[in-house]
Amino acid sequence: MTPVVELEGASRSFGQGHTAVVALQPTDVRVASGEFLAVMGPSGSGKTTLLSLVGGLDKPSSGRVTVDGKDVGSLRPRELAILRRRTVGYVFQDLNLLPGLTARENVSLPLELDGRAARDARLAASAVLEALGLGGLEDRFPDDLSGGEQQRVAIARAMVGERKILLADEPTGALDSITGETVMRLLRRHCDDGGSVILVTHDAAHAAWADRVVFLRDGRVVDETKAARLGAA
Repeated sequence: MTPVVELEGASRSFGQGHTAVVALQPTDVRVASGEFLAVMGPSGSGKTTLLSLVGGLDKPSSGRVTVDGKDVGSLRPRELAILRRRTVGYVFQDLNLLPGLTARENVSLPLELDGRAARDARLAASAVLEALGLGGLEDRFPDDLSGGEQQRVAIARAMVGERKILLADEPTGALDSITGETVMRLLRRHCDDGGSVILVTHDAAHAAWADRVVFLRDGRVVDETKAARLGAA
């Protein structure tokens, strides 16, 4: 089966010469359709860099990153924007919600930018917000929501539409345990329906929802395990 995400010797360095900082050593990672991959490791291990390369927010210094059959490093800005609107949903650590838009408008924005009629886009946004327990809060602005509610709006924005791949960078960081479990169930359901998820997390209980866990340290993959083994530990 052709992987939906593939890193082939992909690396990322910043700077040059003796001042260069290697954020990610040459790395090989593959994710299949329907697979839930968790990425774990200490701060500074390269987890967010790996996610940024897959999401097209950065380009590899060497090697190749392929997402849904497209070489991300060779895509033009417009092509990258289309990839993110149609194929890849990204949950950022710092959320990146637009303060001047309501929760519904934040979530519907990717669909509207992609040409979906505003009414249809906002109906789709409302459905995802309802699934994440935010029914009744659709017309509130981010500043009128709690930190946990804002996090769920960001997750809804990544999930809306028919994106095949969800990238989540510590998506449950501001959530209580019950809401965090709800988010993990939604990510798991996305994979069970044929989508793929790459989750960056420090929480072994959340990683146990995945099919497979990759461990990074100092910018390189140092171990890999089935999540069932991790959850049973």
